[in-house]
Amino acid sequence: MALLPKMNLSALRAVEAVARLGSLRLAADELGVTPGAVSQRILKAEAQLERRLFERTQKGLVPTSIGQDLSSHLTDGFSTLARGIALSQAKPEDAVTISVAPVFAAKWLVRRLGQFAKLRPDIRVRIDASGAHVTPSPGDVDACIRVGRGGWPDVEVEEISPQRVFPVCAPALAEHIKEVADLSNLPIIREKKNQLFDWDVWLRPNQTSETVLGDGPVFSDASLCLDAAAAGQGVYLSLETLAVDAISTGQLVAALPGRFPTDVSYWFVEAPGTRRLPKVTAFRNWIIEAMQRGA
Repeated sequence: MALLPKMNLSALRAVEAVARLGSLRLAADELGVTPGAVSQRILKAEAQLERRLFERTQKGLVPTSIGQDLSSHLTDGFSTLARGIALSQAKPEDAVTISVAPVFAAKWLVRRLGQFAKLRPDIRVRIDASGAHVTPSPGDVDACIRVGRGGWPDVEVEEISPQRVFPVCAPALAEHIKEVADLSNLPIIREKKNQLFDWDVWLRPNQTSETVLGDGPVFSDASLCLDAAAAGQGVYLSLETLAVDAISTGQLVAALPGRFPTDVSYWFVEAPGTRRLPKVTAFRNWIIEAMQRGA
């Protein structure tokens, strides 16, 4: 620690940025200075540490072994500083920002936010609907709700609700379905990029496989698939949570009996090592309870 007060913070930021981004130019853009200034700051850090942190090559700066080790710790340290500063700059209002997939927001969450508002009128909820996996960070996105198998790097996760799947369709179409074999004569609605589960998850317990199914409409996301099913365009294999409201209103019905488990769940996702704020705790407790009771 004796050397730390003597180190130039700007020089350390330059070392970290170049090592992480792999380019003087990109580091300069991020730091808001010229590439020459970044180069000078790296020289200053090397002089203070009396260590060569980068090899100078024709392709640019390449971190040495000690440079790689140092930059890894610097990245962690600057991330911790950023979180602390964000917390200190947070507005006094009790607003919680949650990132979710658009289909989960549209088919389940938005319809229930009124319940949370009645329970906690002092907390305002902001929903960031994004198809990408957003990394939560204090002062920006407080937490995320993700669907998948868990195991994502650089986040802390808590399982909320294991998911089952079952085939759904419009009530009029269901009148033509008496047994599993009838599915082979009907359009099958599919999601183009669904890598979480396939029809075999439901068909296997019924002693058959997806090879018996025909073609049908293909859509880019589950929300459109559910809308198409409600419009009578075919049969769709849905996660239980996403179909529950359309089932309750009669827009959709279960095409056949049987809801079978997957290895997919909904998860509450937070930044690692972050002190959970009371407003986040309140939202976490509410959504876990709501999803587990199938509200």
